[in-house]
Amino acid sequence: MIRRLLLVLVLLLLLIPSIFAADDVLATELTVRAQTAMSAPDYLVTPGDIYTLAFMAGTKEVEYIFTVDSSYRVRVVNMGVVDASGMTYLELKKKVESIVTANYPLSGVQFALTTPATFTVTVRGEVTATYRTSVWALQRLSQVLKDLTPIASVRDVEVQSTNGHKTTKVYDFFKAERFGDLSQDPYLRPGDIITIKKLSRSITLSGAVNRPGTYQLLEGEGLKDLIHLYGDDLTPLADPSRIELVRYVASASVSGDKLFLDEKAIEENFSLQHLDTVKISSRQDLLPVMYIEGAIGTPTSSTTQVSARVEVRLNAGENYASLVRNNRAQFTSISDIQNAYILRGSERLPLDLSPMLYDSAYRSDYSVQNQDVLVIPFRQFFVTVTGAVMAPGRYAYIPDRKWDYYIALAGGFNKETNAFEAISIKDLAGNKRSKKDMIEPETIIDAKNSTFTYYFNKYAPVVVTTLGIITSYYSVRAIIDAN
Repeated sequence: MIRRLLLVLVLLLLLIPSIFAADDVLATELTVRAQTAMSAPDYLVTPGDIYTLAFMAGTKEVEYIFTVDSSYRVRVVNMGVVDASGMTYLELKKKVESIVTANYPLSGVQFALTTPATFTVTVRGEVTATYRTSVWALQRLSQVLKDLTPIASVRDVEVQSTNGHKTTKVYDFFKAERFGDLSQDPYLRPGDIITIKKLSRSITLSGAVNRPGTYQLLEGEGLKDLIHLYGDDLTPLADPSRIELVRYVASASVSGDKLFLDEKAIEENFSLQHLDTVKISSRQDLLPVMYIEGAIGTPTSSTTQVSARVEVRLNAGENYASLVRNNRAQFTSISDIQNAYILRGSERLPLDLSPMLYDSAYRSDYSVQNQDVLVIPFRQFFVTVTGAVMAPGRYAYIPDRKWDYYIALAGGFNKETNAFEAISIKDLAGNKRSKKDMIEPETIIDAKNSTFTYYFNKYAPVVVTTLGIITSYYSVRAIIDAN
């Protein structure tokens, strides 16, 4: 029993700091709310508000604290009653102070909101589940909406107020968000019931408009409204003669039916259906295009690099030097920029990118043409050793090393097949190099099979077999002739 009591006391001691901390946070929040409400010209007096009235009655200091109830009748001590329904805080303050001043001139009356009321509202309809949430009188409708379903409408949100007498109003969030019309995003009141209805039409607009997005259109609104009102007009580069509309509703194809429209459809406010998607083409879509592919982009940690390909739009007269500089970020440590080339139809045009990247004044002899492909080979930092060595393979490149270093890495020559250190060295371009040259990345060092024993062992079985066949032939022929 004593142990249990001690355990409870320990738990209480541990919880006390967190309780006091939570109380401090709440007190701070209420203070901030009160200051905000008293500085807001439109804070409405709300049931549950706590006010403090202080004044001097002669030489006596009087302080009076009262709470507003659901009747909104505020008793000013014994000097009168004020009906505060529909009043703002500032209006109530002015009324109360005038009553006190009339009874006690020069009383230095002070009237303040100590604690703003907290109340609950209900949200139902197109939400994942109906819920009730606590708010206060300076929270707007938009601040309590959450967990809306994909078919929730923001164009006709219904608010039923039970404050005093029942009223029902409908609000359009689009107007509040787009145009800052706060009359469409009202403050909440005690007991409000918010109903989210289902949307009627949702249209997706993309391409060359100032505000692409998905919009909920009202009845009677069409393509002209979608572009000019919702999309905030065409961009300067828009091509209204090439409008693509995909219609899914009532389509025989799961991919939808595609319609091609032009300026006339805009002028006539072409009718739109639910889930239509509209794309406004840009004149830039018609620009020539070329491709950069190969060793570009971000290198991977894998030893096997993956080729990439990017599309580049270009203007007439574009020079390869400026194009390469504008796409400098595509090139990495594994990009072999010195051995790049252009594929132009059946032609292969070699192109060294080094001066283009590092000399801003350099101009290439080549202009970029539509459908060109600029190929960037991979620059692998390996040296390949093949042939008559103990361990043929690829070995990491080390600068300033000659052939014998890489032969040693490969375990040295296989003396049974290479007794004279005969090798062939070829660089990346296939050019022969001598033993005196420093080895470069992607060089191939081939140790030749050069001993007599190797060639004898390799070809002797073939020679013996062939001689055996010839001998057998003549033996059989001699027997036949003898008979």
